[in-house]
Amino acid sequence: MALHHTSLTRRALVLSIPLAGLATALVGCNANNPKPGATSSSAAGSATSAAPASKGGTLRILTSSSAVNWDPAISQSLAITSLGLVQRRLTAWKVGSDGVTKVVPDLATDTGQVSADGKTWTFTLKDGLAFEDGNPITAADVKYSVERSFAPQLSGGLGYHKALLVGASDYSGPYDGKQLASVEAKDDKTLVFHLNSAYGDWPWIVSMPAFSAVPKAKDNVKTYTTTPVATGPYRVSKTVEGTSITLERNEHWDPKTDEARGGGPDSIIFQLGQDATVAAQRLIADSGDDQFAFGASFVPAAQLAQVQTSAAKDRLVTSGPGALAYLAINTQAKGLDDVKVRKAISLAVDRNAYRVAVGGEIAGEFADTLITPGIPGRKQYASLLKDVAPAGDPEQAKKLLAEAKWSGRTLKFAIADDAVSSAKAEAIQQGLKRAGLTVTIVPLADDVLTEATTQGDGSKYDLTLGSWQPDFPSANGNIQPLFASDQIGKGGYNISRYSNPKADELIKKATETTDPKESGALWAQADELINADAPVVPLIYTKNSFLHGSKVVGFAIPAFPAYPNYLTVSVAK
Repeated sequence: MALHHTSLTRRALVLSIPLAGLATALVGCNANNPKPGATSSSAAGSATSAAPASKGGTLRILTSSSAVNWDPAISQSLAITSLGLVQRRLTAWKVGSDGVTKVVPDLATDTGQVSADGKTWTFTLKDGLAFEDGNPITAADVKYSVERSFAPQLSGGLGYHKALLVGASDYSGPYDGKQLASVEAKDDKTLVFHLNSAYGDWPWIVSMPAFSAVPKAKDNVKTYTTTPVATGPYRVSKTVEGTSITLERNEHWDPKTDEARGGGPDSIIFQLGQDATVAAQRLIADSGDDQFAFGASFVPAAQLAQVQTSAAKDRLVTSGPGALAYLAINTQAKGLDDVKVRKAISLAVDRNAYRVAVGGEIAGEFADTLITPGIPGRKQYASLLKDVAPAGDPEQAKKLLAEAKWSGRTLKFAIADDAVSSAKAEAIQQGLKRAGLTVTIVPLADDVLTEATTQGDGSKYDLTLGSWQPDFPSANGNIQPLFASDQIGKGGYNISRYSNPKADELIKKATETTDPKESGALWAQADELINADAPVVPLIYTKNSFLHGSKVVGFAIPAFPAYPNYLTVSVAK
C-alpha cells in the first residue's frame, strides 16, 4: 500500500511493480480506447504478435530495476507480473480474450466460501500441488507465508490483510514462535480466515504475494528474496547481482492445475539495470536476442515519437486508460476548506497543457471522475469537469473565487525535485494564473515530499500531484486509500486530507458488501459524492506504452491493470 512521487504515484517499476515507497516513476501504475484485447498496436492492449504461440525458447525482459524481490512477504508485484512466474497464491488473475481480468482459483479449488456474515472465508487446496523440490504444498505452508508477512524484518509488502484479519494489530510474525489464530490450517488442505468485518473483495486480497506458500524449513529471511522455493512454472536458477536473473522450468509445476499461467518459454532472463531509453532503442532495432525480448519500463516520450514513424510501430503496445493522475488540494489548508475555492481550482486547471507536458495524446485520456477505467461498477455521471473544455474555464473560476471571497494568498505547490514533475507543475501553475491564483512551486526530495504529504498536519503544502492505480480491480482500491478519513497522515495516501462522514459511511458499507453488483453501485455513489466536494482535480487516465521484439508472442495488456501479462507471454521458434 504505497504511492510514489513524480507526483505521489501509485506504482513504479513494471518489473515486479514494486511500490518503491513513493519514490520512482509513474504508476504502475498508464492510449485511444479501442476494445481491450484488440490487435492494433496503439489499441488498449495488443493481443498477440503475428507469430504463432509456441513452447520453448528463452524470453528476455529488459528492466531498469537493479533487482527483483522474490520474497512474497516483501514483494508488491501484481498477480500478472514477475512474482507470478515463480510463486502461486490462493487465487490468481486470469485475463480473458475480451481483456477483462477476473479472479480465479490458483492454489485453491475455488475463490473462497464465505460465511453468512461475510467475516469468515474458507479455502481448500487443490490435489497434487508441490514445491520445486517435490514436497507437497499444505495449508500450513500458506498460513506460514501469511504469518511471516507480519514480521518487522520483512516489511514493505502489500498489507491489506493486516488491517482485516482478527488480532493482526498485535501480531509480529512467527519468528518468536507465535501463530496468528485468525489464519487457521484446519488440516493439510483447508484454510480458514477470520476477518474483523465483512469484506467482499477478500478473493482479490488472497491473490496478493503474502498468500503464496512458504515451507517453514526452507525459510531464511536474509536469502529468501533471491532463493525462494518456487510453486509456479519457473524457479530462480541463477542471479548475477545487478546484472541478470535467470528463471528455468519448475518440473514440479502442473499446468493442469493452473489456469492463469502459460509456462511457454523454457527459460526467462531478466536483464537488470537497463536504461529505459537504451532498452527502447534496442527493441526498435530488433536484432539478435532483442527479438525475443520486451521492455518492462514505459517507453520514453522521445522513443514514442520515433516509433510512430518506424517499422517498430506494430510492436508498440499502448494500454487503455489506466491510472488516475490528479492534482490533490489540501482541504484542511487555509481557504481551501471552502468547496467553492476547490471547484475554482478545478475549473482553472488546464488539463490539456498537463497532458502535453507528459507526452501528449498517447500519454492518456482526460479524466473527470475518480474510479479507474476497467474497474467493475465504474459509472460516468455529470461531474464538474465532464463538459468543461480540457483547457479549463478561467472565467467561471474567477466568479467562484469572488463568491468565496478568496484571500489571494500564495499557494504552495509541493512536487518532486525532477524535470518531469517540474514540467507538470508549470503547466498547472500557468492555468491557475489565468484565474488569478498565485502558485509557488516547491520542489522537494522524494523522502521529504512523502513525509510532507503523508505524515504530520499537512501544513507544508496546499497542492501536490498524485497518480494512482489500485492493487486489485475493485473500486475499493481506488476510493478507500485516497479518500477515507482514516488515511489522513500517519503514512496514509489521502493527500488531499479529505474528510466527510457521509463518504466514510459509504466506504464502510461498500467495503462490507459481499455482492459485487451491490458494492459496485455503492462505490459509484461514493465516487460521485466525493468528486462533488472537489478534493482533487482529475487530470488524465494515464496510458502505458511498451515495446517488444518481433519474436515475442502473446504480449497483451488487459483493461486492468495497464501492464503486460507476463504469465502468458511466449516466444516464437
